[in-house]
This record gives sequence, structure tokens and C-alpha cells, in this order.
Amino acid sequence: MDDDLRKAALEYHRWPRPGKLAITATKRMETSRDLALAYSPGVAAACDAIVADPDTSFDLTSRANLVGVITNGTAVLGLGNIGALAGKPVMEGKAVLFKKFAGIDSFDIEVNEQDPDKFIEIVAALEPTFGGINLEDIKAPECFHIEQTLRKRMNIPVFHDDQHGTAIIVGAAVLNAIKVQGKKIEEVKIVTSGAGAAALSCVNILLSLGANPQNVTMTDKEGVIYIGRPNLDPTLEHVARQTDARVLHEVLAGADIFLGLSAPRVLRQEWLALLAPNPLILALANPEPEILPELVMAARPDAIMATGRSDFPNQVNNVLCFPFIFRGALDVRATAITESMKLAAVEAIAELARVEASETVAAAYGGVAPTFGPEYIIPKPFDPRLILHIAPAVARAAMEAGVARKPIEDFDAYQHELERFVFRSGQLLRPVIEVARKAHPRIVYAEGEDERTLRAVQTVLDDKLAQPVLVGRGMVIAAKIASLGLRMRPGQDVRIVDFEQDKVLFARALADYQKLVGRRGVPPEWAARHLRKRQTVAAGMLLALGEADAAICGGTGDWWRQFQYALPIIPRCAGATRVYAMTALIVQGGVLFFCDTHVNMDPTAEEVAEMTLLAARAVHHFGIKPKVALLSHSNFGGSNSLSARKMRAALALIRAQDPELEIDGEMHGDAALVEQIRAQALPDSTLTGAANLVIFPNIDSANISFNLVKATAEGVTVGPMLLGLNKPLHIAVPSVTARGIANLSAVAAMEAGLAGKL
Repeated sequence: MDDDLRKAALEYHRWPRPGKLAITATKRMETSRDLALAYSPGVAAACDAIVADPDTSFDLTSRANLVGVITNGTAVLGLGNIGALAGKPVMEGKAVLFKKFAGIDSFDIEVNEQDPDKFIEIVAALEPTFGGINLEDIKAPECFHIEQTLRKRMNIPVFHDDQHGTAIIVGAAVLNAIKVQGKKIEEVKIVTSGAGAAALSCVNILLSLGANPQNVTMTDKEGVIYIGRPNLDPTLEHVARQTDARVLHEVLAGADIFLGLSAPRVLRQEWLALLAPNPLILALANPEPEILPELVMAARPDAIMATGRSDFPNQVNNVLCFPFIFRGALDVRATAITESMKLAAVEAIAELARVEASETVAAAYGGVAPTFGPEYIIPKPFDPRLILHIAPAVARAAMEAGVARKPIEDFDAYQHELERFVFRSGQLLRPVIEVARKAHPRIVYAEGEDERTLRAVQTVLDDKLAQPVLVGRGMVIAAKIASLGLRMRPGQDVRIVDFEQDKVLFARALADYQKLVGRRGVPPEWAARHLRKRQTVAAGMLLALGEADAAICGGTGDWWRQFQYALPIIPRCAGATRVYAMTALIVQGGVLFFCDTHVNMDPTAEEVAEMTLLAARAVHHFGIKPKVALLSHSNFGGSNSLSARKMRAALALIRAQDPELEIDGEMHGDAALVEQIRAQALPDSTLTGAANLVIFPNIDSANISFNLVKATAEGVTVGPMLLGLNKPLHIAVPSVTARGIANLSAVAAMEAGLAGKL
């Protein structure tokens, strides 16, 4: 690495606090009773339960979600035997990846012991601590003996990622590459450069996938692995070939697959002509591969190329699988990770690359969505769908292999549970999605040509939430659908409305639109221009005309202007005097609904009451009992300012209209979220627990608070959701993602269903 990168890496590890990991408590520790429950005397109850039934340790401690990342530092990355202590930054990094990608907690343990049998004794003794063991950076051939012995001795999964992680991804890459090339696994000829732990595991998994042992030749730095080679390690005897060849280039002739897990530049460009037509070259040495992709493309443009680097297509990166294999294994409390579980992961990864790319994958490719083919045979490491494909596949395989102590009974429910690691909005939207699927309304999308909209619409179709209607130019939309690799079919799965082509519908919409805005200073020629050029106007009119049951607008340009375009078109619902905006924010501790974040600058007490009742009704639709806090700088009468009096007056109005609503105020923000703080200020508060719906005295306080919490808590947004309209219409903010549009679509579909208009 260069000096700049080295300095940056050291600063990254040093500041703002050393290292990459910390331990966080999962329970409150604020009162003497908390202490009595967490420690003495209450903890004895948990101890007694585990004595009676050791398996309750998974229910009463963190063990069920805890993995040990363990090394002796004998083969750390490409640095070699640098020792356990120097390997600690790598182990911390591995633990961070477990947490980031699969929500798994990890302890990194660096063992200063290079004797394999002593190392085994140390690790085996740690079994009561963990739900699984991830062995890391242990040199061959000792790693084989260590893993095999620990797997026999321990009743929890033991997985040496250096071997099996790489092998699983290579297996997926090979399956997809030969599919692209039109070859068969049992017929391809395979040559390796490297015969260490990873290379041997790769070959073993390819043999399990159907490769013919007679078609596999392994080489290492001493040459070909052949039968009768002096001092051949016993672990390689089953892959030794009967051959007179002794060096790498002598076995390359006719090879369909070159698998490099060795050293830089060992595959020469002039040797590439020896390979079979349409070869697969996996050059996985890091940081410099066995051959650079540009050399391969110059000499063999028919080749499919993969490396271990993120700056080239088809990166073979262990993070594609190890977090999700452990997720599936832990979730069924597996006693081991079997061959069938690894093969299930191979198939799941391969299958994922064959469906259209997610928005995140597109972003990783600079915004150009890859489609299955030579430059996209394995998913990107940051593809959020990995956990949804791999973990269930591994869990099923564990159950079929008979190593699952806690089988999963409902895989649909399990899939929903996994979504919390991907889209934290998943749990919040579950009841919304159920209503939406039953309703299956028509949703019109104003920005039908926008890439985010099209990705969202594909999700809407896959989840069977609605019947999409896209506003835009038909040819442009069709071309974008094709370029993004999406599966929707224009005219069949989605309806496209292009007012330049559909003159009858345009005339009908224009006549009604002119009636709506004629007395708002919009002359007829402007009305026609708005209908053609302002997509929000077009979508709103399709909703007003009954051509759709809900509308999603915005996502481009100024939010307020889009709102102004829509406001004259869709009337307010009965009894509503104004329209309001509520935004949901999902954070680690749960969900918070903020109101009003976007519309009303300084609502009156009557308007605060109205928005609260509308918002509470909307929260109910999410399957959540609203707990409402009216926020202020004043805490329960602490100030007599105008805004404080406004919130007190609003409370009285709300209680008069809905006496059953759990609400209190006016109060500080911390009092709203922490019951102990609230109890100190007002012991007889009618609000219990933490508020989930917070109402602000003005738009400044609402919007500022929402954005501060979103940024500091890394929250996921659903909204803004417009309240008070008689038909579901929502306007996305410019920063919205495809997932955000899909979330708004689910909300709109639910609202259409609840309105009983279908």
C-alpha cells in the first residue's frame, strides 16, 4: 500500500477511540431493581435454569448470537506468520463484518499458541461461551487437523473461513460461468495454481458439485501435484494426478478453468492461448492477482475473469457468505456446518446473481446496473439480498442434515425476520404489506422514467403489492427497463400513460384540470403545459379521474413545489381542514413517527389537535398502538409562552375528541422517550413507556429534530406520508431511494385498501 493509505489506515484504527469494536449492554441498568435482576441475586435464577437444561443457555444468555473469531496468527492475510497479537486488527475487522452484514455479535480471540494440539485444547474449552466458532488465518496443513478435530469435539458450528468461504464463492462463480459459457461441470478441465487450504477446499467443493476428479490438476510452488511426488502432504494425496507434467504451463492445454490461489504474475499472458475456448480465469491472489484482467482481455477476450479485488468485476470476497452461513446456522442452533449446508450456500449465491441487480449493487457499479453475464457471475459483497437468500438456504440444509436443534417452522416468517438486517423498515411495514397485498390497488408513479422508480416498481411487483401505472414516454421507459435488467413487461405487468400518445385521456384530464385550477390563476394554455410537463400534475389527475387508486409523486426537484402542484387536485378528506405530513424513522430502539415535518409552518392548537388525531389513526394502521407526546420547550406547565399554551390547549382538544388515546404533554423530548425522566417531572403522567408519535409546535422544530435524529441514529425513513387527503397521494423527497419509494408504495396501497374504494 502507498504511504497515504497506510497513514489513513492507522488514523482510522486509532481515532476517535482505538480499535473497531465495543461491547454494548442490551438491557437497561438504571435502578437498583435492574441491578438485582442483571446480577445478584436475580442472576442465580438463570444459572439454575442452565444447570437444569444446558440448552437454555441459548435463551438466557447472548450465546445464541455470539461467534468466536479465533486465530493463532500463523497465516494472516498475505502477511504470513506475524503472530497472534499482530493479527488482532484483522480479527476485529472480521467481527465487525459479522455485525454489519448479519447482526451477529463476535469476540475476537487471539491465541498465542502455535502448537496445533495445544491450540485445539484452548479453543475446545471455550465452547460454553459461543454459539459458533470462526477459525481464521491459521496456516496449512495444521488448519485441516485443527478444524477437523474441533468439529468432532465441539457441539457447535466450527468453520475455517479461509478454506470454506473462498471455496463457496468459487463454487458459485464456476456454476454461473459455465452456465454463461454453455459448458457442463462434469466435463470441464480445471487447473489450480496453489494447493494450500483455500485451493484444496475449492477443489473439494467443485468435486462435490460434480467435477470429474480426473479433470482436476493442482499445482503449487514446487510444481504439479502428481502421484508419487516426494514428500507429498497427506492432505493432497486424493487430488494427485497420474501425469508426466511437472510445471504449471505444461498442464494448461485445454483447461476450461484456471483457479489461482497463489502469488502475483504466475500466469503469463503468452500461456493464455493454451486454454480452452471461453475459459474462466479466477486469479484470486491479493493484492496482485496471478494475472491482471487487462492482460487477459487483450489476449483472450472470450474469457470470463474474476479476482479478489473490488476494483475489477466478479470479486471473490469471503464476506459474500460467512456472515450469512453463520446467521442460518445460529438461527437453527446447528451443532455443525455440514457439506450440504456449504453447498446450499453455493447454490443460493449463484442463484442471486441470476436475478436482476438491486439498487445497492447498481450503486456499487457507479449507477450502471449489471446484468447476469461475463462481468457479473457473482453478487457484490454489499448486495443486501445476500442474507435473504443464503441464511434460509443454510438453515434448511441444517434441518435436512439433522444438525438443527431448533428447526424453523415458518420460513416465510423467518424471511421477514431477516429483513431487519437488510431493510430496517421491514418489520414496521409487515402489517402494511399484508393489507396492501389483499387490496392490490393501482398505483400511479409520476416519475415513471426515473431509475429509482423503476427499481421500486419491480419490488412492488415482486411483493404483489399493487398494479403499477407509470407516467412517461413509453419508449424511454421500455429502454430503461431493459438496460437495468428488470423483469417487468411494459403493457403487461405495468401500464404506461404517455399523454403525448393518449390524446383521448389527455383531453379528459385537461378538461377536469382546467376546472380545478381555472380560478387559481392558471389559464388554459398553462393548464395543458402543466399536464404535459409536470408529472405530479399528470399522476394527480389520473388518481382524480379514477385511473388509479393511489399516487406516488416527487423524488425530483423541490418538494414544496411538487406539493403545490398536487394540492388543488386531490381534495381533503371529510372533516380535515388542512393537509399534514408525518414521517416514520426506524432506529435501533424501534420506530418514531414525527409530525408535522413538511407542510404547516406554525399550526394553531386546533390544527395540532387535528394532525395528532390523523397521525394516531395512521400509526394504528401500522399495527402499533400510538403513544403520543406533545413536545415543547416547556415541561408540563413550566412555561407560559405562546407555543407552550398552544400545546396545552391542543391536549385538551384531543382528549375531548378521543379520550382513549394515550397522550400527554406539553413535555421535553427526553421526557417523551424516557419514562423515568417523565415520572420525575410528573409522576401521574397518562403516558406510559416511550412515546412513538411525537407532535411538534411548528415545522422548524419537527424538521430539525427529525433530521438530527436520522443522522445521529442512522435511521431508516418511511415517508413523508401526507395526512388529510381523501385519496392516497404521497410526495417523495429528492434523496429518496428505490427502497424508500417501495415503502411509500406499500403505505399508499394499504391506505387505498382501507378506504374501501377497490
